[in-house]
Amino acid sequence: MARNQLLRRPGAAVLLTLGIAAAYFAAGLIGFTQQLAVEGAVVTPLWPSTGIALACLLWFGLRAWPGVVLGALLVILNVSSSARSIGILVGNSVAPLCAYLMLRRVGFRTELDRLRDGLALVFLGALAGMLISATVGSGLLLLSRDIHADAFWPIWSAWWVGDAMGVLVVTPLLLVCRTARWSGGASPGRWAEAACLLVTVVVVAYAVTRSLVPLLFLVFPLLMWAALRFQLSGAAPCALIVSVMAISAATEELGPFEGHGTLGVMSVLQALNGSVALTGLLLSAIVTEQITVRRKIELACAELAELVDRLVPGGDTAHRRPPPPEDL
Repeated sequence: MARNQLLRRPGAAVLLTLGIAAAYFAAGLIGFTQQLAVEGAVVTPLWPSTGIALACLLWFGLRAWPGVVLGALLVILNVSSSARSIGILVGNSVAPLCAYLMLRRVGFRTELDRLRDGLALVFLGALAGMLISATVGSGLLLLSRDIHADAFWPIWSAWWVGDAMGVLVVTPLLLVCRTARWSGGASPGRWAEAACLLVTVVVVAYAVTRSLVPLLFLVFPLLMWAALRFQLSGAAPCALIVSVMAISAATEELGPFEGHGTLGVMSVLQALNGSVALTGLLLSAIVTEQITVRRKIELACAELAELVDRLVPGGDTAHRRPPPPEDL
């Protein structure tokens, strides 16, 4: 309540808008560092700005939308100032807004602790919501005759997948960073396991995305490890690492991306990135939901044992009490 009242103040609202716009613009500049040419048009395999826009809308509601619009305007002006830029601005601004409204409609929770939340983010937030920006942007390029008609669908699909990957990879990472808490009680062994997982993911992802031998499948056991042991807190950073490594190799046409042509490279890259994001997000949501259900059952059993102890004075409830939850 206090935070909502603070954000209603004019000064705080202006700072929020400028902060979101700056984050959107910075993410756009980062996205432009990895580009691929598809049918004469330059596209980004992962557009992180859409992930930031949707995460901000989920955090702050519609108050964040002016910042998204301003950030999209800054990115477009940095690239082009033609008349079609206005239409692209509309598409890039409306897409995350529609994704947010659809997620809110189905009761999406930012904790991503239910399978339904993971599915909603995939199908409503990423795949359905980003149809708008891809269709508007590619359509304007076609109407302005910057691309030929036969190039529309390759460019449209690359645009759509790039925006969707921004939601699938960046949004979960931002959501988990906001809800993460410092676990001072974690054992040294758990910290060592997390460090080992991170190092292993970096090494394996770098190796398989640059090896001529098709070994990309080796990243999936690591994603399962991250999701099973650390849930979204582990799966989201690992998915981001794998995607960044794969995009870097694809833009340089190294390893499994060598000699396949632009469309072949895009197909392999987007299939890998989509599979990685879906595996980490959905598996971590399933594990988190199961842990939550188990803890609720254990709590209910403990409360029932205490109730029986009150109703039966002197009863031995020590053997009826369930053990405390383990630190997973």
